[in-house]
Amino acid sequence: MPKGYWIAHVDIDDMETYANYISANAAPFAEYGARFLVRGGHKEVREGQMRSRTVVIEFADFATAKACYDSVSYQDAKALRDPVSTGDMEIIEGYGD
Repeated sequence: MPKGYWIAHVDIDDMETYANYISANAAPFAEYGARFLVRGGHKEVREGQMRSRTVVIEFADFATAKACYDSVSYQDAKALRDPVSTGDMEIIEGYGD
């Protein structure tokens, strides 16, 4: 079964406040078996325009990725992020097994 992924591109206006989101999302990510593949880091934009931060999170499958996002605990964490960041995020099914 293909894995599920969150792919997010984010601009952060207040990193100190955003850190509260990072702390709060730890519990739902642990509960749903999330694994960070990319969390910021050095990058070079080669085409188009991107936001300042890219995050890729892996889940066991697409359904688990959606369930984590829809969970009350993640939505509570997201409420901390929303006022201090702007982003684009998708949940996508991986290719193959």
